[in-house]
Amino acid sequence: MPARIVYTDLDGTMVGPRGSFWHRADRALTATPATALLELHRAGVPLVLVSGRTPDQLLEAQRIFAADGAIAELGSVVSWDGGRRSHLLPGDLPAEYAGRTPMSVMAELGVVEQLIAAHPGRLEWHAPWHATHAADALLRGRVDPAAVDGWLAERGWAWLTINDNGAVPATSRMTLAPEALPPHVYHLMPRGISKGAAIRWDLARRGLTAADAVAVGDSVSDLDMAPAVGRLWITANGAAVDGMAARLSAVPNVVVTEAPMGEGWAEAVLASL
Repeated sequence: MPARIVYTDLDGTMVGPRGSFWHRADRALTATPATALLELHRAGVPLVLVSGRTPDQLLEAQRIFAADGAIAELGSVVSWDGGRRSHLLPGDLPAEYAGRTPMSVMAELGVVEQLIAAHPGRLEWHAPWHATHAADALLRGRVDPAAVDGWLAERGWAWLTINDNGAVPATSRMTLAPEALPPHVYHLMPRGISKGAAIRWDLARRGLTAADAVAVGDSVSDLDMAPAVGRLWITANGAAVDGMAARLSAVPNVVVTEAPMGEGWAEAVLASL
């Protein structure tokens, strides 16, 4: 069945190197993603951006790509109506903190500072993009997420988890040790928050079901979208990451594109119309 809505990750999926919609993974110019986007809009299929970026950071992208809404901070915030309306999904934030943002609670408890101190040279704030996050702490480096989750549980913070949102290029602004390179981006956030949970909430708001939706992504965190949609596409660059093949084998409704990044995204979109 043709999709009635498309949910898509942005960085490394819809857009390629340095966030460009016009460059392939090898940095050659391409109009293929733009052509696919035009066909999507001509078909009247809504596009929803799903990203680790904040709602404000996604607002301009929504305008540029004519998106119908956005899911920000890795599933923490759903927004629509041009960003004028939004809903915060707090996940498993303890009831004693109800009404507060997860980030304000983590700041009060000193969670991030202690986590960074416990992993010297291997973890730091993903500056400057971390500053405006309300629901998650945006970090970068190289750590074992399972080990970090164990560390959190030992300190009474089992309601928190760290999610790997994929690799990013190393830059001069980073102060990480060599063994933490190339770095990954991590989201420290309450359990129960995920891109999939946010998609389910948004589909219910729209009166749609999982069978109506497809999703496109490139990272481990994007696999959370699979149970919420009829089909999940993973771009070739994401499928090539170490350890991803084993994870993909456990997802029954996933399809890997032939091309990476934007051209793979276009392949997924056109196949879904």
